[in-house]
Amino acid sequence: MTANPSRRTVLGGTLAALTLAATSAPAEAKSGPRQATWPTVFPLPDGWLPEGITIGSKPFAYMGSRADGGIYRTDLRTGEGTVLHEGGAGLASIGLKLDDDGLLYVCGGAGGTAKIIDSRSGKLLTTHQLTRNTAPFINDVVLHKDRAWFTDSRDDVLYGVPRGRSGEVRALPLTGEWVQAPAGTNSANGLVATPDGRGLIVVNAGQLYNVSLRTGHATRITLTGAADVTNGDGLVRIGRTLYVVQNRLNKVTVWGLDRTATTATLTRTITSPHFDVPSTAARYGNRLYLVNARFTSPQTPDTTFTGVAVPL
Repeated sequence: MTANPSRRTVLGGTLAALTLAATSAPAEAKSGPRQATWPTVFPLPDGWLPEGITIGSKPFAYMGSRADGGIYRTDLRTGEGTVLHEGGAGLASIGLKLDDDGLLYVCGGAGGTAKIIDSRSGKLLTTHQLTRNTAPFINDVVLHKDRAWFTDSRDDVLYGVPRGRSGEVRALPLTGEWVQAPAGTNSANGLVATPDGRGLIVVNAGQLYNVSLRTGHATRITLTGAADVTNGDGLVRIGRTLYVVQNRLNKVTVWGLDRTATTATLTRTITSPHFDVPSTAARYGNRLYLVNARFTSPQTPDTTFTGVAVPL
């Protein structure tokens, strides 16, 4: 295996204009026989503590750091990468998504923030303070219509940040069948838009919920083929197929959604010998790319971390 780079080492990677890998209705990224020769495992800097990953229409992955809020960019064709955005003490970058204008929307974890970073320059453009709660955890984000929607794993509310640099943040309280889990990060986590675009699918405490963007009413999605999605983390949706990363179980379960996204049927499970507590995923071409958060391993400056690709 290639040796892991140090945090400040620049291994390469070409900075390119970027467009959206749409989460609600992903565009068909170009792929072909050459993709099979791309690395299936690639290194991240030692001690990076990754959690989120996002990919646009070009073959570059962006991964945040729980250690200091930095952003690392990897060329999927070579596995080589570089630090795009330098972090700082006390900061974190958890889930993140790349928009079609090149802006990265980044979850600030315990800081309670949503950051907007220019993916071309790595410059921090805007920071939104989403909540004044004393113990928030802004965990994941999806781009849908005119807003970037963020989950808070320690509160029953979603936050809608206008896409762009300005505008008012919308707080959407979660009601209906929503069951708020005890404090911790196993509650509201990954989210994607529903196939019809009217709501969001949110994973929460091992269950999936369909949340109305108009009212915040949450309807628990009926699961067929398994009782729950224990350790559910990142979500990826392609059409009516939903991929659920179940981190500590080292697997991705694949579900077929009905037309209204009120029922999900388990169709298969994806595993890999390279999984080491994968947290979130992003699609490029005919592959799903994940980062190994290694939550069950020592989280030190010397801990090694990798990204992994598996076929869809």
